[in-house]
Amino acid sequence: MHRVGSAGNTSNSTRPRKEKRLTYVLSDADDTKEQIIHHCAGINCLAVLKASAPDACDYLFTGSRDGTLKRWALTENAATCSATFESHVDWVNDAVLAGNNTLVSCSSDTTLKTWNCLSDGACSRTLRQHTDYVTCLATAKKNSNIVASGGLGGEVFIWDLEAALVPVSKSAETMEDDCENGIISAGNSGMPITGLCSISSASSISLHTTQSHGYSPIAAKGHKESVYALAMNDSGSLLVSGGTEKVLRVWDPRTGSKTMKLRGHTDNIRALLLDPTGRFCLSGSSDSMIRLWDLGQQRCVHSYAVHTDSVWALASTPTFSHVYSGGRDLSLYLTDLTTRESVLLCTKEHPILQLALHDDSIWVATTDSSVHRWLADGRNPQKVFQRGGSFLAGNLSFTRARACLEGSTPVPVYKEPSFTIPGTPGIVQHKILNNRRHVLTKDTAGSVKLWEITRGIVVEDYGKVSFEEKKEELFEMVSIPAWYTTDTRLGSLSIHLDTPQCFSAEMYSADLNIFGKPEDDKVNLARETLKGLLAHWLAKRKKRSGQQASANGDVASKDMAVRNHSQSRIEIDGNADSDSMVYPPFEFSTVSPPSIITEGSHGGPWRKKITELNGSEDEKDLPWWCLDCVLNNRLPPKENTKCSFYLHPCEGSTVPVLTQGKLSAPRILRIHKVVNYVVEKMVLDKPLEGGNSDGTYAPGLPGQSQLATLGGDGSFRPGLKPWQKLKPFIEILCNNQVLSPDMSLATVRAYVWKKNDDLVLNYRIVQGR
Repeated sequence: MHRVGSAGNTSNSTRPRKEKRLTYVLSDADDTKEQIIHHCAGINCLAVLKASAPDACDYLFTGSRDGTLKRWALTENAATCSATFESHVDWVNDAVLAGNNTLVSCSSDTTLKTWNCLSDGACSRTLRQHTDYVTCLATAKKNSNIVASGGLGGEVFIWDLEAALVPVSKSAETMEDDCENGIISAGNSGMPITGLCSISSASSISLHTTQSHGYSPIAAKGHKESVYALAMNDSGSLLVSGGTEKVLRVWDPRTGSKTMKLRGHTDNIRALLLDPTGRFCLSGSSDSMIRLWDLGQQRCVHSYAVHTDSVWALASTPTFSHVYSGGRDLSLYLTDLTTRESVLLCTKEHPILQLALHDDSIWVATTDSSVHRWLADGRNPQKVFQRGGSFLAGNLSFTRARACLEGSTPVPVYKEPSFTIPGTPGIVQHKILNNRRHVLTKDTAGSVKLWEITRGIVVEDYGKVSFEEKKEELFEMVSIPAWYTTDTRLGSLSIHLDTPQCFSAEMYSADLNIFGKPEDDKVNLARETLKGLLAHWLAKRKKRSGQQASANGDVASKDMAVRNHSQSRIEIDGNADSDSMVYPPFEFSTVSPPSIITEGSHGGPWRKKITELNGSEDEKDLPWWCLDCVLNNRLPPKENTKCSFYLHPCEGSTVPVLTQGKLSAPRILRIHKVVNYVVEKMVLDKPLEGGNSDGTYAPGLPGQSQLATLGGDGSFRPGLKPWQKLKPFIEILCNNQVLSPDMSLATVRAYVWKKNDDLVLNYRIVQGR
């Protein structure tokens, strides 16, 4: 598993508070809606919901490392995605069905979320209690209100969903006080928040409700290390947990008290199963062993050496007579718990993460984004053994490994799955190109693609070519500040924007092919990207507010104005348009829209597609600096965007000396503007009076035209011809290298000058050009 840095500093530290980040996750759908439905990363969990009526269909729920869950309507030879559950901001690690209507999921974002499993995918509640990744869940089949959760923090909590999800009417002030530590709704601020419990006992629980009408889950405390597996009996009277401590702990979930500790495994316990009565327990471990425990006798009664590597997934037949097991060795086995007879059902190309029995088939989830259904004869498993190829499981972990080395590897019963729900290849390698608008990626299928991140689309699919060779081929000698960061932990490109760094990159409108703007207008890449991402939100917001937007305060309210002035200086982007027009280089697809991951002042992180924002989101939901940028046209104070340089004649040249001091210009200024400046100075022979010591010129004084030309704001002296047609022809050099007119000062400094001191440019006349 991976760890995710915190979104901000929530402590009482005197250090400056880190502002909330905005992330957008790109989707590669190739403009076809069919591809949007598939997962793009490994499948961590499975859950099957049987039809409640004869004419209804069964459903399969899948939870993925791409951060989403999906509901698949199953027929004999088809699976249709009927809903995507999107709210988690990190891997979905486990999911269970609590009754016929509630789906509960847990994630590396430290939360549990509840969903109406037959709805369109809206999250009904977010439960915040864990301090680290939540890795596993367990539920009681006959008591659908009870769900247990465990995580890397060694915490185990038992939730009463009926109590936890009871709507509570609270004032806005109380909600703001509770948001930091409570169980919160994923919806608007009017939804209920309940409190947390504090834990003080080493082996039991201590209930403390922060609000008289709040709810606190039961905390079963005893694990000193990470918890990776949980199991609960049907009635909810027994809970078993296991993890990196290599022991099984048995709890009474009604009180949180520990009843026993069982030793036997020599490595991390990754999977647990309880029989319906709670008498027998099966455990799978990274020591490659499966163990059967008699909880009444408090001992291990059988050990099964079936696998040659870690056992990560277990599923039993309804009678608990046979167990299906899979893991890191890519193999799925069926074992008779009484006779110890085992058979290899199939082998995969990827490690097996979870199993779900479905009538006479079994669904298999792996680190791949596809889900496969294999024949399993779950209602009559003896039929599988009649096919032959079985062996007796040993009771020592090295017996299967030794048999494998001796060439007696079993032959799988099945070669191909009976059905597959395909996934989309996940991105495993990426490189941000120098232009800072394109990212080159490689996916698990070996395809190399070029993304334009300011539009969120693939602009070129190169197929299965060498990533390194394509990276070299696309190299550009251009220098633009790193205004975003990216990762691929969710199987897709995640673009992270952090203020104020994200506002450091600018380009001329001509370089972006933006028509209708002066070619020398500077365009802030982050600002325009934010406008594109929030265009749907802004349109719905305006529709909601109507003509009363200003009367209602918009987001530029007194509260926000106070916050802006108290936390940082803000600059008005004078070159930016005051409207919300989105230019073509920043228009995001509505067929495969990106998802936003962010958080505001309250409620914690959330995730939603940009087209699903309803316009009601405000500073409580979105970072204030994003809203200030999009609504108020205000950007944080810019760092030094100027480049200082000297402009001298080439050595031995007879051209006159035009400047005596240091010049200063925007870093994105093109060399052809420097050529214009030199020609204008030479042709017009303007004196240098009025110049400042830094080479810029005061407004209204002689020399202002040089500032206009050098500053690149598009205001040229009347009658001045374009630089390409000026004679005599001027060349600009740096380190004796002739510079391309399209190079920027930043590029020259980074790739030609390569020094920390002030840039030195030289000019000369080239005759006969």
